[in-house]
Amino acid sequence: MVDLVVRGDTVVTPQGVGAFDVVIAGERIVAVAAPGSLPVPDGARLIDATGKIVIPGGIDPHVHCKWHLPNPDGSAGLTDPPDVVGRAAVHGGTTTMIDFTRANQGATVREAIEKREADWKGHCACDYAQHIMVEGALPVDLPAQVGEAIQAGFPTVKIFTTDITPSRKGRMVDFGDIWEVFQVIAANGGLGVIHSEDNDIVMHMYGKLIREGRTGFENMAEVHNTLSEDISFRRVIRLAEKVKGTALYMMHTSAASGVSAIREARARGVPIYGESLHQYMLYTQEDYKTPRGQIYHTYPSLKSAEDQAALWSGTLDGAINCVATDEICCTLAKKLQGSRIDDTTGGNAGVEPRVALMYTEMVGNRGYTLSRFVDLVSSNAAKIMGLYPRKGAIAAGSDADLCVLDPDDRRVIRAEDLHEADYTPWEGRKMAAWPCLTVLRGKVVVENGVWRGSLTDGKWQHRKVAAEILAGPML
Repeated sequence: MVDLVVRGDTVVTPQGVGAFDVVIAGERIVAVAAPGSLPVPDGARLIDATGKIVIPGGIDPHVHCKWHLPNPDGSAGLTDPPDVVGRAAVHGGTTTMIDFTRANQGATVREAIEKREADWKGHCACDYAQHIMVEGALPVDLPAQVGEAIQAGFPTVKIFTTDITPSRKGRMVDFGDIWEVFQVIAANGGLGVIHSEDNDIVMHMYGKLIREGRTGFENMAEVHNTLSEDISFRRVIRLAEKVKGTALYMMHTSAASGVSAIREARARGVPIYGESLHQYMLYTQEDYKTPRGQIYHTYPSLKSAEDQAALWSGTLDGAINCVATDEICCTLAKKLQGSRIDDTTGGNAGVEPRVALMYTEMVGNRGYTLSRFVDLVSSNAAKIMGLYPRKGAIAAGSDADLCVLDPDDRRVIRAEDLHEADYTPWEGRKMAAWPCLTVLRGKVVVENGVWRGSLTDGKWQHRKVAAEILAGPML
């Protein structure tokens, strides 16, 4: 039985952009048809989206909710939970987020998954999934458990090649263990999602700048530098090439050197995909020098204008496939609590404005097609992460996840208008459109800025990465 019809003259589908009725029954899209070609049954709601832009719900493949947040004094707290971030996500047109389960948070990977699910089930206004994160020296029985998790619907495995800061010992996985994990990933149809920096270079630069008394966070780009990204990306890629069947997703690519490494590997047929963040796309290391410059930071650091230009180039030639947030939702006081290269808080509260920001910059300012924009904020993430075509597509049989952008709503972003932190790094930016409707699996959850959803709406999403994504660079 049809429950909802969204009628638009600019609907972005896998086949192209056009005028369509999106016909929804229950949680699924049952038809995408010419406007008015199918009768709207009695009792069904018709939403007229004429003059607006109808896209699949946004997918953010890189968020951290209820996450460990170090303090400068050595103590730690937690970032805001899915209860907060999920509600902000649907206000911004994002209907699915992918967070992380830390394997070392349980006696087994299965136990860690169950503990993490308790943080999310009944606590999120949008759908969600988890990457499995492995850290430090890996127990000998862990790779086999990771293989079981991949088969159970957790096909993406997060690996650090650095401890990030001197105080975070225990994050980095050594290359012997990475080699073992890659073999498990390849055997089970998984995907390695990599935080890739060269730990020797990073830690050397921390020591060098501390000795020189240049400890202010504005020097962060010297520590988490382009050489580190170049060496580490190429080393990880080389290892993956030696383990046949290993596919890679390079998280938060920040530099031209990383883009080049991905591009060259793709030319050799390596199944590798690149992610950047909206911070890197729109801010540079010069923004560290502004008042409260910490609000723009995440790890690795912001880079130069030349690196930023390379990221944008990558979104056009396939080296950068997704734009994510590395969401860390906390108060402004927490974000500003560190001011040194070794204690500045990473991540940003950005899941709500991401879709509108990228529409404004990509379509409004740079002339990207609507299809390319949708690929970068939704469809590519669904394809790479094993959610497509259930997610990331306006097509018959897909989940009825929709975002409707209103190009007449050219609001200026203000923290007080958003639904998560008490600050935003996007303060004062004028948008070319803003979401006016979000539909999650057939349910209208936000309409004209009013939340109509529930914290019980979100469901965990079983994932399986498609064989063609693992076989070679398909996007």
